[in-house]
Amino acid sequence: MWYAAITFAVLFILFFVILSFQGLPDFKQLENPDFELATQVIDIKSREIGRYYTQNRLPVTYNELNPFLIDALVATEDVRYFSHSGVDVQALSRVIMGVITFNTRKGGGSTITQQLAKLLFDRPDFEGMGKMKKTWTLVITKFKEWITAVKLEKQYTKQEILAMYLNKFNFIYGAYGISAASEIYFGKNQKDLKIEEAATLIGMLNNPALFNPIRRPDTVMSRRMIVLNQMRKEDYITRHQYDSLRVLPLDLSHFSRQSHETGPAPYFRAELANWLKALFEKAEYRKSNGEKYNIYEDGLKVYTTIDLDMQQMAEEEMWKHMSSVQEKYNKVWEGMDPWTYHADDMQKKIRKESLTHLIRQSGRYVGLREARLNEILDKIQAAHDIQLTDWDIENILQETQKAGRIARLVSGKTISPDRGKKYKEVMTGELWPQLASIWNDFQKEVMKEMNTPVDMMVFDYNPKGEKKAHMSPLDSIKYHRKFLQTGILAIDPKTGEVKTWVGGINNKYFQFDHTGASRQVGSTFKPFVYATAITLQGISPCFPVLDQPYTIGPGDGSFGLQSSWTPNNADGKYTGRTFTLFEGLRDSRNTISVFLMQQLGNANVVRGLINNMGIDSSTRRSDGEYRVPNQPSICLGAADLSVMEMTGAYCTFANNGVFVKPYFVSSIEDPNGKVIYRAVKEEQVALPPKANAVMVDMLKFAADYAFRDFKSEVGGKTGTTNDYVDGWFMGVTPSLVVGTWVGGEDPWIRFNSLADGQGAVMARPFFKAFLGRLENSTTTDYDPNAKFEKPVGGLDIETDCNKYNAMRRQNGIIDHFDPKTYEEEFNEN
Repeated sequence: MWYAAITFAVLFILFFVILSFQGLPDFKQLENPDFELATQVIDIKSREIGRYYTQNRLPVTYNELNPFLIDALVATEDVRYFSHSGVDVQALSRVIMGVITFNTRKGGGSTITQQLAKLLFDRPDFEGMGKMKKTWTLVITKFKEWITAVKLEKQYTKQEILAMYLNKFNFIYGAYGISAASEIYFGKNQKDLKIEEAATLIGMLNNPALFNPIRRPDTVMSRRMIVLNQMRKEDYITRHQYDSLRVLPLDLSHFSRQSHETGPAPYFRAELANWLKALFEKAEYRKSNGEKYNIYEDGLKVYTTIDLDMQQMAEEEMWKHMSSVQEKYNKVWEGMDPWTYHADDMQKKIRKESLTHLIRQSGRYVGLREARLNEILDKIQAAHDIQLTDWDIENILQETQKAGRIARLVSGKTISPDRGKKYKEVMTGELWPQLASIWNDFQKEVMKEMNTPVDMMVFDYNPKGEKKAHMSPLDSIKYHRKFLQTGILAIDPKTGEVKTWVGGINNKYFQFDHTGASRQVGSTFKPFVYATAITLQGISPCFPVLDQPYTIGPGDGSFGLQSSWTPNNADGKYTGRTFTLFEGLRDSRNTISVFLMQQLGNANVVRGLINNMGIDSSTRRSDGEYRVPNQPSICLGAADLSVMEMTGAYCTFANNGVFVKPYFVSSIEDPNGKVIYRAVKEEQVALPPKANAVMVDMLKFAADYAFRDFKSEVGGKTGTTNDYVDGWFMGVTPSLVVGTWVGGEDPWIRFNSLADGQGAVMARPFFKAFLGRLENSTTTDYDPNAKFEKPVGGLDIETDCNKYNAMRRQNGIIDHFDPKTYEEEFNEN
């Protein structure tokens, strides 16, 4: 008997030792359980903007848990939870009975700790098992749960285990953990749950698929009643409370599935995700073990500079303004096709190729291509070591129809000589005839599919942001392409904090973010030319310039032109009268800007200034040319820049000549609260304070007529590009600078007249509406009474034109002025 007892004890211990190596989490894993945690994006006032996640889980500590959740959980799942050590001996009889009767459902003896243990390793699938195997598997599983439960009890307090269980559980519909579950099912924070709501969620723990509030509301009501009754039995609620709670309806009116793609500032959150991924590529921002942070799993807190109140106002005003602009656009283009209107043969070819490119980006095309071409393309790749794109196939087809295509591509350096050889190998190979035949059939199938009307959802300016439609996929592409887009940023000029970020009209249908897109800036560039002239030459804004043609020719200054350049005004007319620089900037007279550039003698001085204002003038386009050309034409805005660059540069004017680099993340914390990134303010002097103050006066003068009824000091500049493709407005106040661009994604999606397509119509109304909201807001920290900073000692340049003209007359300088003042002309017209 002694031998038997010792042998049993040894075998029992050996059994547990063996089990401990059977896929159980070790102490290290238990110390750092694998919880995929959502990363929170937080605004400047500590409010959540959104999340990144694969599992929408936000951890909640025991002290943060709603007491109703704790009471309901203990009363329903484990009444002796706070007295046992992980395994409830009194409940083991039920487990044993379940084993004896082969009933896997009769496992109600699991403690909360054991239920957490179940979530930490994969459960076996009993489907198809025989009785003996099922029995043995269930026994092993239970022993594993017990071992893990005991480990958990040694590693954590009861309170920590309870919180971990509720954080780990999957409440379905993307609700990972109790925090997400309360938000998704009841639209509130878990701390605000009512007793009956807490009981509903705790009831789901038994079997979330069976007790699904959405699909099985009656079953859930019955389960909720059981939970409430258990709470009554354990004296967590009174009989009276139970009687009143059990009859309440199951209120799921706030149920809403969540996605990290929905919510405010979607364009900002998409760009932020890319920024974070790039940041964590750097060694200094990685985990202590060298691993990169994963924004979808590591539970970071990203503190941003976005102000949700401002953001919401910007999005609302953008929607109203852009819907109005779109309505006007639709009326202008009614009955006309932008893909053929006023297009010569070359333009028609360009526009057709653009449509073809859009078709090939569509999901329908990609799916058909994979089904029809993948097999033959894989064979060609294996035979010739080349992966052919659609463009490659078309090049080879053109070569078979008329020799010389490949030679032109090679000589023009569009493709390498090696790739040209590969083309010819494919063309003369035995697989080419098969590919050419499949390709032709595929193209016919594509066009048939793209021209067949189907039911679909499309974007629309209605409260839902979309509508049902019956149209062909090709018409859908054209339909969506005809919507004008926008890019809007609002930045605090003193700190560089980005307050609002609107990258387009609707992120669901139009993912491209236009705040970072390079677009021609038009007349919004002119203040940089004026600022350079004022800084380097001390020229007064009252200086008169004749509105007449000015020519910069070969040999003039350091421009290095090969031919003469004589640009027109936007309306193609010259008034023959003089304009002060004040008036020239306000009216965007091209002649005045050309005159100033002529006086400066070279374009590099302007490029140098904007470089100090945050626009890197050394960057080049894909064709090798400077993004800001070293040409006099930049004085008229012949440069492609982004809303971010332009808004950042204009912040210099509002910040006494000091450029502060815009930023949108102030700090990042890991799940334990450790700061892993903190923004550092970057600033530099770009303009002398006195010259900058003159520029501020000029921007205020340019914006005076449109903003004289506002409380704020406002400066601004409109911009309109050739053929009304782009409309800009840069709005400047002492505490906020707002850049707005409006235009089509294709250059032929535009208005046909200056009256409709100028920046004053396409972009400026948004800023006016947004500023009006800010001035009347009680939720933002925008100060309409803020004033632009005045330089110490006053200005060295005269800005009072009456005094300036009197001084010139005293010095014997007589200017030719038109008898009618500009204001008289304006009122008359």
